[in-house]
Amino acid sequence: MLTSQELRDQLAAHRLVAIVRGADPDAALRTVVTLVTAGVPLVEVSLNTPDAPKVIAAATAELGAAGLGVGAGTVRTADDAPARRDAGATFVVTPGLSAGVTAAVDAGLPVLAGAFTATEALAADAAGATAVKLFPASAGGPSYLRALRDPLPDLHFVPVGGGGS
Repeated sequence: MLTSQELRDQLAAHRLVAIVRGADPDAALRTVVTLVTAGVPLVEVSLNTPDAPKVIAAATAELGAAGLGVGAGTVRTADDAPARRDAGATFVVTPGLSAGVTAAVDAGLPVLAGAFTATEALAADAAGATAVKLFPASAGGPSYLRALRDPLPDLHFVPVGGGGS
C-alpha cells in the first residue's frame, strides 16, 4: 500500500494520475495494465466502471509490485473505501467531501479529496486528505488554482478535468 507521503512524492515527480472509466470492464483492465506498463505510475479506476473492484483486483494481481499505484476513484460512501482497499486499491479519489474521505483515512488509504472552494480545501485537509483534488479545474483554470494556493501554500492540489463531454 502507498503511504500519503509516497503518493505525494509520485504526484510531485510525475504530475499525472490517469483516470480509467468506461462501460467495458475488460477494456478498463487492459487500459490500466497498458498505462502502468507504459510507465504511468498512478492510475485511478472510477467506480462508475462496471465491476470496478474486479478490475482493480485483476490489475493489481497481474501487475504485481508495478500495480502499487492502482487506486479507486469516484469513492463516495463509507463502504466504498475499505471495500476497494480489500480489492487492492492503494489510494482513493473522491469527487467531493463525502463519507468516502473519512472512511479512506480510517482505512489507512491515502486520499485525494475533491474540493473546489477554499473552505472545501481546508475541510479536506482537516479530514486527513493527502491532497486536494481541485474539481472541476476547468471551471476556474490556472488563475483560480494560483488564487487558492496563495493563502493555502501548504496544501497539495491536484487539478482534475471537468472540460470533457
